[in-house]
Amino acid sequence: MQFDDDTPLDTSQVQDRRGGSGGGPSGKLVGGGIAGLLAVVIGLVLGISPDQLGLSGGSDTVSDTRAANAGLARSCSTGQDANAQEQCRIVAVVNSVQAYWTAEFSRRGAVYRTAPTVFFDAPVSTGCGLADPRTGPFYCPADRKVYIDLGFFQTLQTQFGAKGGPFAESYVVAHEYGHHVQNLTGVLSAAQDGRSGADSASVRVELQADCYAGLWAKNATRTLSPATGTSLITAVTADDIARGLDAAAAVGDDTIQSRARGRVTPDAWTHGSAAQRQQWFTTGLETGDLAACDTFG
Repeated sequence: MQFDDDTPLDTSQVQDRRGGSGGGPSGKLVGGGIAGLLAVVIGLVLGISPDQLGLSGGSDTVSDTRAANAGLARSCSTGQDANAQEQCRIVAVVNSVQAYWTAEFSRRGAVYRTAPTVFFDAPVSTGCGLADPRTGPFYCPADRKVYIDLGFFQTLQTQFGAKGGPFAESYVVAHEYGHHVQNLTGVLSAAQDGRSGADSASVRVELQADCYAGLWAKNATRTLSPATGTSLITAVTADDIARGLDAAAAVGDDTIQSRARGRVTPDAWTHGSAAQRQQWFTTGLETGDLAACDTFG
C-alpha cells in the first residue's frame, strides 16, 4: 500500500487523546489479562460501541487536545509521512475513506457528514460509555466518532494470528467508517433485534460494514484528495488485499471462539464467521456497487 508523497494530510479528522489527554477514569479497566481481552473482543472487535457490553460511563468529555493534535499535525503533514509512520498512515486512511464516502453520497444527491477518529491509549469516556484500550476499535453512534487504540494492530497479529500490515489496518478503519455510514443512513437504528446468532441483525450489520470496507478498497486509488484533486493512495497490491482478507478471517466469530473456548457456537455470533466476513469484503471489492452490500435482503 503506497501513499502519494506530496499529498497533504488532514489531521483535523483525528483527535489525539493519547497520553491521558482526554480519557475517562484511569482506575477502571475492562476485563483483565488475555481471558478478559478475548471476552471483550468477542463482543466488540470491529463492533459498534461498548454499551453493548454494559460498560458504565458518561458522555464524551470536552477536553483540550490542541497540543496533542498540534504534535500530530507536525508529524503527519504529507503522504510521505504516511508511508513512514503508522499514526500518519491511519490519518491518511481516515482521509481517504471519508473522501470516498463524501463523493459517493454526493453522487447520490446526499450529504456525507464527516466523523472524527479518536486515538486513545487509556480509558476514555465516550457517548456510548467508558471504553478501555482492550475494548478494541469501535464506532460510537451517539457521538459519531471512531475510536482506535493503535496498539490493537499489534494485538491483531500477536493474539489473533493475523499477518497484519498497512492494509490490514486500513480494513479495520474502513470497517468502522462503514458503521458511520450505517448510522447516517438509518441502518443502525433500524437493525436492533437484540439477538445474537448467524442470522441476527448484529451479524448482518457487521457484514455490511465489511462490504462497505470493500467498496472503499475498490476505489481507494481513484478517490481524490479534496485539497489537491489527486489520489492520496497510489497503489493497493494483491498482497495488500490478501492481508485485508486475512485480518477479516482472524476476527471472524468462529475463529475467535475457537481460540478462546476451543469450540464454535454459531448461536452466540455477533459479527459473522471468517468465511462470511471475507465473502462480504470481497463482494464490495469486486462489485464496487453499494446495492450489492445489502446483507439484509
